[in-house]
Amino acid sequence: MNDKHQPATADEARAAASKFRETYETIRAEVSRMMVGQEEVIEGVLTALLAGGHVLLEGVPGLGKTMLVSSLGRAVDLSFSRIQFTPDMMPADVRGSSVLVDDGRGGHTLQFEEGPIVAHLVLADEINRATPKTQSAMLEAMQERQVSVGRRTIQLEEPFCVMATQNPVEQEGTYPLPEAQLDRFLFKLVVGYPKESDYKEILARTTGDHEVELKKVSSAADILAMRHTARAVPVPQHVQDYAVRLVMGTQPGSAYAPELVDRFVSLGSSPRGAQALILGAKVKALLQGRFSVAEEDIRAVAKPVLRHRILLGFQGQSEGITTDQLVDAVLAHNQEALGARA
Repeated sequence: MNDKHQPATADEARAAASKFRETYETIRAEVSRMMVGQEEVIEGVLTALLAGGHVLLEGVPGLGKTMLVSSLGRAVDLSFSRIQFTPDMMPADVRGSSVLVDDGRGGHTLQFEEGPIVAHLVLADEINRATPKTQSAMLEAMQERQVSVGRRTIQLEEPFCVMATQNPVEQEGTYPLPEAQLDRFLFKLVVGYPKESDYKEILARTTGDHEVELKKVSSAADILAMRHTARAVPVPQHVQDYAVRLVMGTQPGSAYAPELVDRFVSLGSSPRGAQALILGAKVKALLQGRFSVAEEDIRAVAKPVLRHRILLGFQGQSEGITTDQLVDAVLAHNQEALGARA
């Protein structure tokens, strides 16, 4: 029996892909009214949201990372909260805690006050400034979609998405995210400097007397429906095999790993990397108007999926090798292998 979200005919599949793309473009256009440039980052954030994953945004201060996430929260009718992480934050500042309140009869009673993690869209600003103890509170919410406080467990309402930011340059007072938490992010997106042509529009929007008011053009129900549509996109076996080879290509000693990986990588991607490749590729396929995943869709999401799942060894760090270079090497190596088999 077909899943209720699985299109039964080719026409239904085309209609589902068309509606998905139309809603996506409406949200993207509304967010772009506030954000100037950064098209790849906007697309990456939306792709992760629709694939049901979390996003790590890395870039120096002032590039609009916080504005991007808050703009998305305004364009989609989702509950939104922002957590500004600092070294003195405690897990209760994230999860929530029980507080004494006046019961109106001269006494007091304990009442649980939900923390900022209880929202659809959570902006975790400068997440690497929090201590590992506080980061663990985020880890449970991101992976389990729930928050545990004492004997109380709160199920987080879907769609739930954490969009975290971190500064890659300033290291004083920061706590690098552990590999286990990095692995929970579907994508890591690198936010670069704007192009020269973008500065004029940036200054016009931010220094003039006209304030951009974003409209709510979508809803939580729309996002959930789009997630179901994306999940229903079929993946041919050879495309799934290709995704697995790319993930294994990041693992030193694998038959699919290029020489650069064997030399410079300490740890490669876990199976979550393969899951993330498939989920991100399903969204990419729909955006291209197709209801089936192709290898090009896997390649399109390879860097944001794999760049934070590769741990460089000492030699790689000392020689200034980047994880993006390694992903490029894995892609090229597996493309050559495909050509040789053809």
